[in-house]
Amino acid sequence: MLGITILSTIFVIGLLVLVHELGHFIVAKAVGMKVHEFALGFGPKLISKRYGDTLYSLRSVPLGGFNKIAGMDPDEEQDEYSFGSKPIWARMLVIVAGPLMNFALPVILFVIIALSAGIDTPSDTPLIGTVLPNRPAAHAGLLAGDRLIAVNGVQIESWKQFVSIIQKSARKQLILSYQRDNQRHDLAITPDFDVNGNRGIIGVAPLITTYHPGPVEAVGISVKQVYFLLSNMVTTIGQMISGKAPADLAGPLGVAQMAGQVALLGFLPLLQFAAILSINLGLINLLPVPVLDGGHIVTLAVEGIRRKPLSAKKQQAIQFIGFALLMLLLLLATFKDLTRLFSKTF
Repeated sequence: MLGITILSTIFVIGLLVLVHELGHFIVAKAVGMKVHEFALGFGPKLISKRYGDTLYSLRSVPLGGFNKIAGMDPDEEQDEYSFGSKPIWARMLVIVAGPLMNFALPVILFVIIALSAGIDTPSDTPLIGTVLPNRPAAHAGLLAGDRLIAVNGVQIESWKQFVSIIQKSARKQLILSYQRDNQRHDLAITPDFDVNGNRGIIGVAPLITTYHPGPVEAVGISVKQVYFLLSNMVTTIGQMISGKAPADLAGPLGVAQMAGQVALLGFLPLLQFAAILSINLGLINLLPVPVLDGGHIVTLAVEGIRRKPLSAKKQQAIQFIGFALLMLLLLLATFKDLTRLFSKTF
């Protein structure tokens, strides 16, 4: 389990950071900036080769990568190929390219998943597809394949209608009518109360149908899926900032634990996890916090308004504040990870 967790974490984090940095690299080259080095991984170099002005290297710690763009450090000597000598629009493109690549990667991963395994769609037919153990449905004797007919005499026409009734009936005894082997049966069942969802549940899931789209359709579906996830994440972050939702953070330990658990389900679920995490990474990087890409965009916008860059001293102070805030957030997330880990252990 530990080995799977380590390997899956290296794969997921490495892929996400590499794609992010690749976005910065490609656009920096496209707008005429010099890139001193593009590296896979961190730490001591294992292999390196120079092509043109760029040193391409493979390093010993396989967690992502980085690229060193000329002139990113204000104290560095500037020339026509430096970051600071390019127009603001070009510098903004370079900065925003990293997060955009993190939004593009999930589209590719979702396409791979759709073409490989198809798309699972819950059926709205009132047929039980799965019965979860140790839930009211299992205790009452319901089985996969049972057709739901009525609840307290109310005819059931769809799965959605059935779920709506159950969710509103926590801790209330119901008379459930169902059909099995062409025979009608009735039983009494009392939905449990799900604290997290604030609703009633009995522990059943609908039939799942698998649809295999073509390549073009898979791209369209994947784009819509990324947009849906991104919209939900933006809403959730807004609620967390406003205090309407708890700040449920996960740090490196939490991500590693989740990656290990998902990897046990298979490679395609791991790709799905990487896609969701990539959207998170891209969105977080666009937040207007110094050190993050969003902070650099704000700094460039201020430069455009002032028509002159901030002094090196002010930039360093802003970067320091941003780094301190980021470290505090990382410590908080790690504390939450440890709390969750030990609460499950003891």
